[in-house]
Amino acid sequence: MFDLEQELKNLPQDPGVYIMHDKEGTVIYVGKAKVLKNRVRQYFQKSSNHTPKVLAMVSNIAYFEYIVTDSETEALALECTLIKKHRPKYNILLKDDKHYPYIKVTINEPYPRLLKVRKLQKDGARYYGPYVSGITLKNTLELAQKLFKPPTCRRKFPDDIGKGRPCLNYHINNCFAPCTGKVSKEEYRQIYFNICRFLDGNHKELVAELTEQMNEYSREMKYEKAADLRDKIRAIRDIEEQQKVIDTDKQDNRDVIALARDASAAFCEVFFVRRGKVIGRESYKIDNTLSSSDTEILTDFVKQFYQDSDFIPDEILAEYDIEDRDAITQWLRGMKKRKVTIITPKRGEKRHMVEMVKKNAEIALGNYKIRVMKEREKNTLLDSMQEALRLETRPYRIEAYDISNIQGADNVGAMAVFENGRAAKRKYRLFKIRSFEGADDYAAMREVIYRRFRHALEEEEAVRMGKMTKSETKFLPLPDLILLDGGKGHLSVITELMDMMDRDIPVFGMVKNDRHRTRGLISQNGEIELNPSSPVFKLITNIQDEVHNAAITYHRKLHGKITSELDKIDGIGEKRRKALLTTFKTIDKIKEADVDELMKVKEMDRKSAQSVYDYFRRNG
Repeated sequence: MFDLEQELKNLPQDPGVYIMHDKEGTVIYVGKAKVLKNRVRQYFQKSSNHTPKVLAMVSNIAYFEYIVTDSETEALALECTLIKKHRPKYNILLKDDKHYPYIKVTINEPYPRLLKVRKLQKDGARYYGPYVSGITLKNTLELAQKLFKPPTCRRKFPDDIGKGRPCLNYHINNCFAPCTGKVSKEEYRQIYFNICRFLDGNHKELVAELTEQMNEYSREMKYEKAADLRDKIRAIRDIEEQQKVIDTDKQDNRDVIALARDASAAFCEVFFVRRGKVIGRESYKIDNTLSSSDTEILTDFVKQFYQDSDFIPDEILAEYDIEDRDAITQWLRGMKKRKVTIITPKRGEKRHMVEMVKKNAEIALGNYKIRVMKEREKNTLLDSMQEALRLETRPYRIEAYDISNIQGADNVGAMAVFENGRAAKRKYRLFKIRSFEGADDYAAMREVIYRRFRHALEEEEAVRMGKMTKSETKFLPLPDLILLDGGKGHLSVITELMDMMDRDIPVFGMVKNDRHRTRGLISQNGEIELNPSSPVFKLITNIQDEVHNAAITYHRKLHGKITSELDKIDGIGEKRRKALLTTFKTIDKIKEADVDELMKVKEMDRKSAQSVYDYFRRNG
C-alpha cells in the first residue's frame, strides 16, 4: 500500500527524476528536479496557484517513484528519455519525431563516394545537413551530379578500374568515368574536394579557382573544357542568389525557434540557419499544452527536439526565456562536445529573425485549424451517410468495386478505397479475372471480393505470427462499407458471398440512370432515396466515378498490350485483331491455338493464320 505522507517525508534532497503513476500503473507524468523533496511536495500542497492541468494530474496520481541522479544535467537527460519512452498524458509532447537526412562524402576513403544517410557517425567522412526538406536534398545531390559528374554506379574503386565498358552516364556526359583508367587518383580526389567546398557553401573560393582553371583552358584553346567550367560557375552563382542570407558577417550555425498557439493547438516553428543561410524550416505540433505557459511549452520543446538530434547548432534563438537554461545548455554542450548558447533576443537583427519565424508559426497554426475544420466537415458528411444508410458505425473506410471487359475478353476488376471521405489512391487494388472466361460480371465481382478477403485473412495470420507488421499489409484493415458498381444482381451475389465468409459488412449497389450517371444506392430492401444535391449523393457519385475509371484504365492498359502484340504480326489488321480477341477472349488462348483453330475465325485465312501461329512460336 502506497503511503503518500510517508513517501513525501522520505524524499531526498538530491537532484533527480520523479515519475507519477495512476491506479492502473500507467505513467502519467515525468519531471526533473534540482531538489526532489521540494519539487514533488509542491504538487500535493493546497495552492490556488496550481493550474487546472496540475490539479487534474494530482487527482489521478495513485503513487510516484523517483530516480536520484548526480546532477541536474543528468536528471534532464533522464527526464527526456523517460518522456520519449512513456509519452505521459500530462507532459507537453512533441508530436513529430523526425530524423533528417544528410549528405555524406567519404573523403576518409582513398576513392570517396557521395551518399545520402540518416545518421552521423564518427568515421572521418564529411557530413552536410541536416536537410529538412527531402526535395532540397534531392535537388542538391542532382546539382552536385550535374556540376561535378561523380559516378553513381556500384563499381568499387580502384578494384574496378579498367574492368568492363563505361556505362551510359559516361556517354551522355553525366560521369567523369574513373572506370576508364583515364582519371588519376589525385584528379579523382580533387573532384570530391570541390564537391565538399560546394556543399560547405564556400562558393567564392570555389568559383575563383574554377574561373582561374577556365581561363587556363581557354589560353590552351581547350574550349570545350573551358565552356564546361563556365556552366559550372553560372550554376553555382544561381544557387547563391536563391539562398536567403541571414548574417553575412558571422557565417555561423543557429536554429531560430518561435511559438504560435491558441486554445486548440500549439505549433513551434524552427528555421535552420547554416553558415549564415536558411537551409530549411519545419513546423511541429505540440500536444498537451492546455494551461501551460509559453515558456513551459518552449522549454519542453527544446528538450525533446534536441534529445536525439544528430546536429546541435552553436546558437539557439528562442522567442521566450527558457526555464533551466543553464542545465539545458550544459546538457547540450555535453552532447555536442563544444560550446552551445541559448539566447532570447530582445532587439536588433536576431529579434527580427525571431519575429519572422513567429509569423511562420502563426501560418502553420492557421493552416492546421483549416485542416481541422475540413476534417470536421468530412466527419459530418460520414455521419450523414451513416444516418442515411442506417449503418451501425461511421463508414470511415469505404471500398468500391467495378468490373471491366470487352465482350467478355480481358476481364479485370478494380477496388477503390475512400478513407474519411477522401480517395486513398495508393490503396487501390487491381485484379485480373482468373477463374473463368467470357462475360459474367457477377462471377467476376464474386472472384474479386473473395480474393480481397482471402488476402486479408492471410495478412491477419502473418501479422499474428510476426511475419509482417500492420503497416506492411495491403488488404488491411477491412472496410466499414462496400459499394458495388451494379444493381440487385450484383448485390445478391456479393451478399451471399459475405454470408458464406461470415463477414458482417454492409453492402450496397450503386445504380445508374439511363444516361449512365449515378442515380443512387440500392440495398436488399430496395432503392434508397438520396437528394441529388446532398453531400452524401455527391460523395457516392465521386466514389462510383473513381472505381469505374480505375477499372477502365486498367482494362485499357492490359488490352493495349495485347493489341500491340497482335499489331506486330504481318497480315493482322484491326478487323482480324478484333475478331481474334472476340473468339479467343485472351492472348494466351490465341498463342495456344493451332493453324486450323485460327482459320475457324471468319475473318482469317490460311496465310494470316499461319502468320499468327509462326509469330507466337518464334516469340513464345
